[in-house]
Amino acid sequence: MNCDEGYPCRVCSGEVTSILDSDLYLRFVIGHLDPEHLHTAAESHLRCNPVLTQFIHDERFEPLEAPGDFAKSRLDPTHVAQQTALVTRGYQRLHEIATWPDNRDVTQYPLPEAAQKYRTA
Repeated sequence: MNCDEGYPCRVCSGEVTSILDSDLYLRFVIGHLDPEHLHTAAESHLRCNPVLTQFIHDERFEPLEAPGDFAKSRLDPTHVAQQTALVTRGYQRLHEIATWPDNRDVTQYPLPEAAQKYRTA
């Protein structure tokens, strides 16, 4: 695989070709993936990880809900509100990152609270 190609989705095996569809970068941006594991962690499409992406509330993302016990309808409303705020901001950050020049340092991607968490870990 060339560096300019997408990475295979661990769920559907399709190619993840854009940061706007990257579960890996969403998890990194919101602080759920340690930067030390960014280059070795498995990639997936956002829609292939509904447990996380069901919390995206943005007109650019068609809503979905995880099946079973992890469906947000079955979770604590306070947790759902917190996760919705965080994951939505992360998704919006991916859209912001997509407009940056290509030479931007990946360490600038995370949300401020995630960047702080990474610095103190």
